[in-house]
Amino acid sequence: MVLKHEPERIFFLDQAGKTVAEVTFPQIRKGVVDINHTFVDDSLRGQGIASRLMEAVAKSLRKDGKQAVLTCSYAKKWFSSHKDYSDIQLNQP
Repeated sequence: MVLKHEPERIFFLDQAGKTVAEVTFPQIRKGVVDINHTFVDDSLRGQGIASRLMEAVAKSLRKDGKQAVLTCSYAKKWFSSHKDYSDIQLNQP
């Protein structure tokens, strides 16, 4: 699998070039994105793929000086167990 970055999503492609996992995070205002969707193909579930993607998103946002609103249920769960990234989360519990 190949990890790819675009301005509003980070995703994995399989050998055929098909998207098999992704996290989307559209910008909602300057410096703020909404992590709104996580997808992992059924064949890859349970392998930590979503966590790897979410960590890549968190690192990218931190590097770019952005913050995130979390509307994706997986993102909320991931950030609640990765407190070291709480600085980029806007809607903290």
